[in-house]
Amino acid sequence: MVPHLVTALSGPINELEQRILDATPVIERWFRLEWMEHTPPLYCAVDIRNAGFKLAPVDTDLFPRGWHNLSDEVLPLAVQAGQAAIEKICPEARNLLIVPASGKPSSFYLASLARLEQIFRMAGLNVRFGSIDPAVKRSVTHKLPDGEDLVFEPALRSRYRLGLKHFDPCTILLNDDLPSGAPGILEDLNEQYLLPPLQAGWSVRRMSRHFRCYEEVSKRFGKLIGIDPWLIHPLFAHCERMDVRKPEGLDCLRENVNAVLLKLRRKYKEYGITEKPFVVLKPDNGSRGMGVMALRDAAELTTASGKLVKALGQLAPGGDVIIQEGVLTHERLHDTVAEPVVYSIDRYVVGGFYRMHADAGAADNLSAPGARYVPLAFDGRNHLPHAGAKPGASAPNRFYMYGVIARVALVAASYELEATDPELVEA
Repeated sequence: MVPHLVTALSGPINELEQRILDATPVIERWFRLEWMEHTPPLYCAVDIRNAGFKLAPVDTDLFPRGWHNLSDEVLPLAVQAGQAAIEKICPEARNLLIVPASGKPSSFYLASLARLEQIFRMAGLNVRFGSIDPAVKRSVTHKLPDGEDLVFEPALRSRYRLGLKHFDPCTILLNDDLPSGAPGILEDLNEQYLLPPLQAGWSVRRMSRHFRCYEEVSKRFGKLIGIDPWLIHPLFAHCERMDVRKPEGLDCLRENVNAVLLKLRRKYKEYGITEKPFVVLKPDNGSRGMGVMALRDAAELTTASGKLVKALGQLAPGGDVIIQEGVLTHERLHDTVAEPVVYSIDRYVVGGFYRMHADAGAADNLSAPGARYVPLAFDGRNHLPHAGAKPGASAPNRFYMYGVIARVALVAASYELEATDPELVEA
């Protein structure tokens, strides 16, 4: 069953749920038309925050980990989606090479890779792991708690292909977000499909670009179902090439923090929201939960500048910062704050989980160390939305709404990747 959640189920969230359920045929047609024109990322995970008065994505991960946190009940959905994706990309495929992140893998990451391997193996592919880490010069066996082994083999590069000894894949699944840039071994693979593409890595990708695309898509989606797009879109601004360690480097932050907070105060007043608005500062080139800081007033940039520098310590001098509307989470699971994370393969939602943190509050980042995960799972009677159920009364309806918002973010991600595709840009 879906875990029981104590949620703020009043106001616009209920109206949003009702509008989405009533507009399901229109919404699904809209998605189908979008996917006729645009290609979704091969896989994706979207962090969503339900504030009770709005529901919005706050992060879209194109190299998702945490696959082992999905329930066994949704595994068939993931396998079917994997089959559909491979059939579309390379129907003659027999072999799939997964490229894991470089460095020493944690037990959490190994468990995620094992589930990813299981999904694509059950989709009918031979799956092996090819490491591009220069430190991996021979096969390395990693033991899992269940007794299974994961073997990382050194990837071998020929002129236009990447593979392993006696293993030539049609498609390469990249699970490394490449924060330091694409190594030469992954470039110019003209005879294979590399997914996600290199421009999805954080050396190129920017959160601000993604949320600009999301803003565009959410406006169209809001018009489609007759809602204020702010109810599904976090406001944001960003500062480029700044050094937060220098006093002048904070000027851009102060200006943009004030601008976003001013817009938020107007929106809160419009909707009669009594909560105090806040913003979240993040490295624009991805954070994985690190280097994140919440502010309720730009004055905090002066009084807490040392804390700011430490919180954004991952930013190199000249780095970019995104100033994002802080979205509360009013989800509660066992008296602990929680937020849904929705996973997709190709265009299909395949499951998700609730991220929980016992030491966090409604405004806090839940990706911090100490987070726990509870799978979103249905029993056999509750796979599909209940069209006649009242808003807030049906867990499948609530999950369908989460899935719709996650797919809007997925459409935005497809726009984002097109905007940075070297071949399309040059054309």
